[in-house]
Amino acid sequence: MPDVLIAGAGPTGLVLALWLHRQAVRVRIIDKAAGPGTASRALAMHARTLEFYAMLGLAEEAIEAGRRFAALNFWARGRHAARAPIGDIGKGLSPYPFVLILPQDVHERLLLGHLQGLGVPVEYRTELLGLEQRGSVVTADIKGPGGQEIVEARFLCGCDGAHSAVRNQLGIQFSGANYEDLFYVADVTASGPPVNGELHVFMGRSRFHAVFPLKQDGHVRLVGLVPERLRNKPDLRLEDCTPGIGKEARLSISGVNWFSTYHVSHRVAESFRAGRVFLLGDAGHIHSPAGGQGMNTGIGDAINLAWKLAEVIKGLASPALLDSYEDERIRFARKLVDSTDRGFAMAVSKSFFARLVRLRLLPFVAPMLLRSGFVRRLLFRTLSQIGISYRGVWPNQGRAGEAHGGDRLPWVAGEDGLGNFAPLKGVGWQVHVFGTASAELGAFCKEKTLFLYERPWSQECSDAGLQKDALYLIRPDGHIGLATPGQDIAALRRYWDGLHV
Repeated sequence: MPDVLIAGAGPTGLVLALWLHRQAVRVRIIDKAAGPGTASRALAMHARTLEFYAMLGLAEEAIEAGRRFAALNFWARGRHAARAPIGDIGKGLSPYPFVLILPQDVHERLLLGHLQGLGVPVEYRTELLGLEQRGSVVTADIKGPGGQEIVEARFLCGCDGAHSAVRNQLGIQFSGANYEDLFYVADVTASGPPVNGELHVFMGRSRFHAVFPLKQDGHVRLVGLVPERLRNKPDLRLEDCTPGIGKEARLSISGVNWFSTYHVSHRVAESFRAGRVFLLGDAGHIHSPAGGQGMNTGIGDAINLAWKLAEVIKGLASPALLDSYEDERIRFARKLVDSTDRGFAMAVSKSFFARLVRLRLLPFVAPMLLRSGFVRRLLFRTLSQIGISYRGVWPNQGRAGEAHGGDRLPWVAGEDGLGNFAPLKGVGWQVHVFGTASAELGAFCKEKTLFLYERPWSQECSDAGLQKDALYLIRPDGHIGLATPGQDIAALRRYWDGLHV
């Protein structure tokens, strides 16, 4: 019997399986698709996701497979209006201070290869037909190439997308709405000024197109609005959606690798958990593509839940720890949907004010703002998801310096590139001290088999918001569980004993 049955083998499900396997949890993963995705749907991989991947030893491979985002170009009414360099926009905040362009199909193959290398196959052409919870197990009715089967697992995780069978079986409401506009997306072979490894955004009174760079030279992703008069046109083609783009952008398209249309929705499930069943990724929340947040958020869900499931399954933590998954992630999902909805509405609105912002203000104001160090840091913290915090949610406690319980551990650079993030490859609870650890703290860590990381105090530690000689108990996902200014061993023991069994 697997400990965890995972329905859905997109990036969220694959990362969940990898993280659980890393912690010696038995998993089984199914997907109703015939195989891994072949279309490059999601593109952006943000710093926080790369930080998580560094814990699994995958970050450098992902970077090698992708392309760093160098600059943003604005075009208004057929003219190149401005260019904003954003290559290392997060310098000093993360070992990965950039946005990585990594198509989802390439990304999935990378994850799938590592999972299969660990001896965990993905069972494709296998779908969930029903589920039932009884006592300490979840019973799932699944159907695959070999026929129908009843599977028992201790937990079930629904990573099966916006039309989640798991969510539907649970009867969980998926509140929200669809946008009226129809969008197109295509991967093409092309040449011209916009095919230069940078992002180009074309804005007009009633049109919107974007050209995203891909890894292979001469290949780009096109995204934009389908003209309203063509929304119901049968056999819609890319050339129907991009009238004049060749002249306006001097973009010459020589081949269309794939083309599709889609509607954008914004929805959040009313709950991310029902007993022993959890929702992750698009099964729990979908939103506009503004900021490239969707895939990264689903991966964040997986990593948040994985260590909690592992601790409960292995009998190390109270089952109450699992309550914190929904408490921490649903709050962020709701905030994300609200913020991306506002940005997306401004991008596609036909109102006079929205057109004024898009065509007159944004192309000229954005590059000026992005020259400000404060604005660059704020934007990076938001888009990269390094600013996600679970302050005020149990079991996060305390504060030392500017770092609170629930915050991501601040990054301090080091000669190896990862700096104080290097020890996080252990994927387990750790204690970090920036300064000198007391003998009493060392004894406690030895008693509980906790890794103790000491780093000499420096100005860089202070700049990161850390406090000299403070105690930071780091969760397996790199967030701070407990922060105490004076290495309070009594507080540390109360926290540990209250969480663990």
